[in-house]
Amino acid sequence: MASDGLPGTGGAGVREWAGRWPLVGRAPELEYFAAALADRGCRGFVVGGVAGVGKSRLAEECLERAAAAGFRVGRATASVAAGAVPLGAIAHLLPAGVDLSDPVAGFAAVARELTAGPGRQWVLMVDDMHLLDAASAVLLRQLMDTGALLLIGTVRSGEPYGEAVTALRGGDAVYRVDLTVLRPEQIEALLHAALGRPMARSALHKLSAASEGNVLYLRELVLGALTAGNLALDGEIWHLVENRLPGTARLTEMISTRLAAADPAGRPVLELLALCEPLPLACVEALVSPQVTAALEQAGLIRVTQDRRRTAVSLAHPLYGEVLRAGLPVLRRRALLLDQAERVEALGARRRADLLHIAAWRLAATGTADPALLARAAVLARHAHDLPRTVALLEALPTKHRTTATDLRLGEALFELGLWRRAEETLARADALAVDEQERLAVALVRTTSLLWSNAPVAEALAVNDAAREQLSSPVDRRKLTVNEGFLRIVGGRPVEGLALLADLETEVADAPDVNAWLRGAWMKPAALALVGRTAEATTWARRAHDAHRRVQEQALASHPAFQRVPLVLALTEAGLPAAEACREGERAYAELTAAGSPVRIWLAVLLGRAHWLAGHPATARRWWAEAATVSRGIDHAMALRLVLGGLAACAAVLGDLEAAEATLAEHRALPPVEPGLLSPGEERLGEAWLLAARGQLARARSVLTAAAATARAGGHVTGEALLLTDVARLGGAKEVADRLVAIGMDCDGELAPARAQLAAALAADDPELLLLAADACRAVGADLLDAEAATAAAAAWRSAGRPRRAAAATQRATVARARCEGARTPLLTSAQATAALTAREREIALLAATGSTSKDIAQVLALSVRTVDNHLQHAYAKLGVTTRHELGQALVGAE
Repeated sequence: MASDGLPGTGGAGVREWAGRWPLVGRAPELEYFAAALADRGCRGFVVGGVAGVGKSRLAEECLERAAAAGFRVGRATASVAAGAVPLGAIAHLLPAGVDLSDPVAGFAAVARELTAGPGRQWVLMVDDMHLLDAASAVLLRQLMDTGALLLIGTVRSGEPYGEAVTALRGGDAVYRVDLTVLRPEQIEALLHAALGRPMARSALHKLSAASEGNVLYLRELVLGALTAGNLALDGEIWHLVENRLPGTARLTEMISTRLAAADPAGRPVLELLALCEPLPLACVEALVSPQVTAALEQAGLIRVTQDRRRTAVSLAHPLYGEVLRAGLPVLRRRALLLDQAERVEALGARRRADLLHIAAWRLAATGTADPALLARAAVLARHAHDLPRTVALLEALPTKHRTTATDLRLGEALFELGLWRRAEETLARADALAVDEQERLAVALVRTTSLLWSNAPVAEALAVNDAAREQLSSPVDRRKLTVNEGFLRIVGGRPVEGLALLADLETEVADAPDVNAWLRGAWMKPAALALVGRTAEATTWARRAHDAHRRVQEQALASHPAFQRVPLVLALTEAGLPAAEACREGERAYAELTAAGSPVRIWLAVLLGRAHWLAGHPATARRWWAEAATVSRGIDHAMALRLVLGGLAACAAVLGDLEAAEATLAEHRALPPVEPGLLSPGEERLGEAWLLAARGQLARARSVLTAAAATARAGGHVTGEALLLTDVARLGGAKEVADRLVAIGMDCDGELAPARAQLAAALAADDPELLLLAADACRAVGADLLDAEAATAAAAAWRSAGRPRRAAAATQRATVARARCEGARTPLLTSAQATAALTAREREIALLAATGSTSKDIAQVLALSVRTVDNHLQHAYAKLGVTTRHELGQALVGAE
């Protein structure tokens, strides 16, 4: 592990995070302490747990709360050195002049002095209470029993302590909590609170796995990564620049000290586990006696688990392995690995994973292994979705032992890791090695997919597919490439064309002549169905494809089965569940793909961001689109990056962060043009439109969205067109788009499209009754922001009609909906109430003027004369009762 040095100018930044971290995930324990503090009969509050779990941090928070409540407070830290001296740990807290030569009289005198002072009862915190000497423990217990103080103590689990300390922890008057490690969601909250920005899910997964929820270890890992420059902030979220966590010198020292305390006889077991865990118990006991193994378990250095008849041994914490491996000399490491490989081979290598382990051990020890063993182990690694190991095993094959099958498997693994160039070189080599039609077919299925995801033009992938089809003589095999073409066209942004090619795709994988071709078709067919509005069919197909992939994954040369959830998330979203089931399905699958290290998870993050955007949750949408952007940048996946940057800018604009929105759009403009990918390219322009809207330029925003909707319609993206036209309606163009949205609503199944149409029609009519019905429809599909906007517009319409009670009821309804919208600010929300009496043109000009635009600028934007602009402004001033542009801005924002 790396040292604590602060290289270059990064030291100041690291020191910023090196202070005390916030307390997260301990609310129940703090509530319990509050109850203890309020209980006049309480004499103590003891916090137990393993080292590093956060006992001291919780105890400090409790002490601070006691001080805030008016209690007199003190603190002490017990230690082995202080424990060698009677009263050594608490001597600084004892009143001056008290004679303790007579324990009975002296202890009574201490109690009198403590209770005689000003203020409330004493609360004393003793950290590492298990290390207290007997005299200190006896004195503290007497003071507790007399009510002179309330003790807050921390005790490390598994540590020995004497009877006097035991007495401090006992009795009904002592409250006790035992801390557990933090769960992943608590780790996420802690890191966000400590670092000020969210953590990318891949980094969060690695930190959670490496620390196993131990707060102390987590903190040192983060500080080490910050120091080394491995943890970086891209403006939105923290992410790992390199996929490693160097830790700190302090962390290494802590763990080394703990390992050094073990019986030296157990050291070989610890070293072997560091390289080869988990191991069968029988293997461990072949090295050392059962007594040594039991002592290692008792010391908390190894973990023994039982699974049916198998008993496995592993290190008690993954960081133990990091430290042990770092300290192993090269020859010692080599000997341990080769000896273990020989032991497993001698036992017959009966377990399925044994071949994989033997190959990995021999490769790590010598840099080579039997070619047949490497190839067989790579198959096992691929089925376990261990892509890095798959690549390592296959790249170790000597050139003369590489075949079409091995290069095909290597190319597919490289593609899934986002290593596009290496994947294409390997797959081209596999194609050159192909000796028959079946091998050419297999290569074409993988190579076309890899090309498509690597920012190559769709035409290039289609050309490879066409060339392969021309070389096939079997109609059955040619049809497989027709299915593949359907897949390619859907991913390439042509859902209608793709659906036509997949119209006769078998309903079940068992009926298909080829598993891999069917999985490709079944993967994208539901996505296309969702994009054209056939969401019920899409949902059925997506669930069918996922279940089939789970059943046949060992035969599949295709992505992780969790990726089949991509079209399901899209289908459920467009059916009208934008923030409920769709997000639950997507987040579960994203976690699986993150654990597998697959960058293909980008598209789940894209669709999760989109689902939350449609739900009116811009902060959560921004979080998911930032996640997708980070992964996309890491593998240069411009196809997804163009979409998510547009979404990120839209979220920032709606949240009032216009500077971030502009910076994001600048990055978007600098990207090379690429194929649109799964969604319509029109959706890229959301950020541009909403930034214009945030600046009050509603006419220009509507023009951008109208053009984007036309692009979506030309590509057959019906649901994408509906999304964009709905935003046109929300920005003042409801009359122009209502009819088209009604037509889309009639063509699409599900509830989302009709709700959008209902909203547009109600906005066009400016009818408060219709607006409230539209709000109901939007709420039913989980579209919280549309619900809030419709209710706000209804309130304004009622107020304009002179119906204050109805207006007040609608306002209350809108307030409830807005509370779910994460601080969203849209023109409908910010101006509907204040500008209820304004015409559409007056409202538009007022919004532009409120952002600081001059009359001349407004005239140029709206193609009006300056005089006309000034006349509209004067009318707006009169209706709103203001006289200046500053007051106008206040009136417009006052509705917030």
